[in-house]
Amino acid sequence: MKKYRVLVGIIIAVSIGIIGTSDFAKNLYKASNLISKGIIVDDKKEQNESKKEVEKDILICIDPGHQEKGDSNSEPVAPGSYVKKARVSSGATGVATKKPEYILNLEASTVLKHILEDKGYKVIMTRESHDVNISNSERAIFANNNKADMVVRVHADSLNDSGKTGASILIPAKESKYTTAIYEDSKNCANLISDKMKEAGIKVNGIFERGDLTGFNWSQVPVVLVEMGFLSNYTEDQMMSNPEYQRKLMQAISNGLDEYFTNK
Repeated sequence: MKKYRVLVGIIIAVSIGIIGTSDFAKNLYKASNLISKGIIVDDKKEQNESKKEVEKDILICIDPGHQEKGDSNSEPVAPGSYVKKARVSSGATGVATKKPEYILNLEASTVLKHILEDKGYKVIMTRESHDVNISNSERAIFANNNKADMVVRVHADSLNDSGKTGASILIPAKESKYTTAIYEDSKNCANLISDKMKEAGIKVNGIFERGDLTGFNWSQVPVVLVEMGFLSNYTEDQMMSNPEYQRKLMQAISNGLDEYFTNK
């Protein structure tokens, strides 16, 4: 009997030693410790939520303005309109950085895309490279076909007046027969983006209605166009190419979108 008890003791000791080095035991110890503190952990859930917030059923289309080579061929400024404008231009150029606007726009748009995706938004972009030929109406139609909940068009301004600074937000015209249906939502979103930009210390010149923009007139979904600042101003041109300032701008835009969809 004594030998039997010794043998059983040895078997139990060896078993504990093997189990103690297994993942099972480690997980058991971890779980026991957490449960004793009143905490239940789902490792997979924790990992997913650490990467981004809960996925939202909201689709945002980002349109980085312009492209490497402009297309001077004309297209109707609105569906069925006899008035025509160039399909798309290459944009302005920074006076200090000499950076073309189409490059700056895509840089900033990519930052915005990453911020929004990290928050759980679904994001599509009209372009993710410079060597494309996508007209302003085609960009709007792309967002329409994908049933985007909001379109954010990213641009930079330029004037002969080098002293002019600040961001501006453009929205479709209220009285235009092409954009009446999307005016209210576009305006509400623009107001919230403007508020968040001001809270971040960014100068905003105002919100302006435009009835002459092809990208607005062809849109069937709400849309805002953010002019980040003036490439014609030496200091602001440099600021817009600064990664920290770009992120500050795009973070403010994303915060405005958060507020818009929270209140909607």
